[in-house]
Amino acid sequence: MDFIPVNEPLLDGNEKAYLNQCIETGWISSEGPFVREFEDKFAARCGRKHGIAVANGTAALDAAVEALGIGPGDEVILPAFTIISCIAQIVRSGAKPVLVDADPITWNMDVSQIESRITQHTKAIMVVHTYGLPVDMDPVLALARRHNLRVIEDAAEAHGQTYRGKPCGSFGDLSVFSFYPNKHVTTGEGGMILTDDDELAEICRSLRNLCFQPHARFVHERLGWNLRMTNLQAAIGLAQLERLDGFVARKRSMGRLYTELLADIRGIQLPLDATDYADNIYWVFGLVIETSRQLSAAAAMKALAQKRVGTRPFFWPMHEQPVFSRMGLFAKDDHPTASRIARQGFYIPSGLALTPSQAAEVAERVRAVFNA
Repeated sequence: MDFIPVNEPLLDGNEKAYLNQCIETGWISSEGPFVREFEDKFAARCGRKHGIAVANGTAALDAAVEALGIGPGDEVILPAFTIISCIAQIVRSGAKPVLVDADPITWNMDVSQIESRITQHTKAIMVVHTYGLPVDMDPVLALARRHNLRVIEDAAEAHGQTYRGKPCGSFGDLSVFSFYPNKHVTTGEGGMILTDDDELAEICRSLRNLCFQPHARFVHERLGWNLRMTNLQAAIGLAQLERLDGFVARKRSMGRLYTELLADIRGIQLPLDATDYADNIYWVFGLVIETSRQLSAAAAMKALAQKRVGTRPFFWPMHEQPVFSRMGLFAKDDHPTASRIARQGFYIPSGLALTPSQAAEVAERVRAVFNA
């Protein structure tokens, strides 16, 4: 029985040719020409004016929070159900993270809860497009305009996705992407910040480069980071970007196949195929086990591991993270949907290199576990 990994990237386009160009020319650092080309073409793909390539998606989030001047006394509203990268720099900056629960159907943040969390200290809303469907952006943007709030858009999992026909990554004052190997566009490690604001773009470029000054390189007015992307990474990213439409089509086909093969299993929730504002791009194919089955995600994943199927758990919610409990954060928070899907949710092999025959084999092994 062959092992089927939870993710395997697809690298059979121009990746090798572009990498060879880097090696042949000697341009392997962040000064190489592929970096700017990747920035420009990725920004254009999302309809944005500026692209700032960085070392990873977490770096993009960190720089975005810093660039907006978020700090002590400020509050940022974000989903409870997300990866810890989204909240880390908010906490480090001394600002207060304010959580909203997940929607039980889309698994994105429940936008109906946002307005009640807004106070005079709220400075920004961070939206995170989760697992293949985008956040319902119209209500969020309306609230941001009404209350004069900044919007940070985490589109790390939404390469090629749209909201009402407009690209994800085009909605935030600052929008961020990750290029980790399980993303639709990968650079191995890497990230991108997008914006239409000239000043914010300049701040982000400075923050990623240790805040060197053009007139006095080693005299610093501000602390930054070394967040630079290499020419090697950008070369891979550019080759991947050339195939993004095909990758999205491939993921949607995979999602439809899994849905067809798993639809009749009792007691599991499959990803929603579409909303009135977007079709799912199935970044991953998640399963949420109904509590009536008295089977946890951990137990199901263990059984699938014995059948040589790679899986990964859903995010653990921010209000239950031990590191934040020790800081005294979220002591009174209760986000029941985020807590439930964290315990009952996991995803099955969904990488771009997965073949239809492998997907069918995964579905057969999943059925064997749930029908046992």
